[in-house]
Amino acid sequence: QVQLVESGGDLVQPGGSLRLSCTASGSIFSIYVKGWYRQAPGKQRELVAAMSRGGSTNYADSVKGRFTISRDNAKNTVYLQMDSLKPEDTAVYYCNAEVVTTGRSMLNAWGQGTLVTVSS
Repeated sequence: QVQLVESGGDLVQPGGSLRLSCTASGSIFSIYVKGWYRQAPGKQRELVAAMSRGGSTNYADSVKGRFTISRDNAKNTVYLQMDSLKPEDTAVYYCNAEVVTTGRSMLNAWGQGTLVTVSS
């Protein structure tokens, strides 16, 4: 069994910062965390930041220059550093990964999400 767990969500004032973490555990042979998504109330889930296997990054226009995705392969962890937060960044944030289990099954895995609220 494979688990993705997001953490780091919180209530923060506009202009503040948060760092989200996405950690994988379980019967993992290999993992590729494709990116971070978010879903605001009443809206569709959208891609926020993505990282290729080679390390190149891609960001939604709304977060460019404010958010940074990074990873620590040794820890099976991906981070999302969020700076200059705005109320419109309020959403549940999810990470998404392609996982090959020790049994050589391939899974498209999602975490349960972590809530980010930006409000004064």
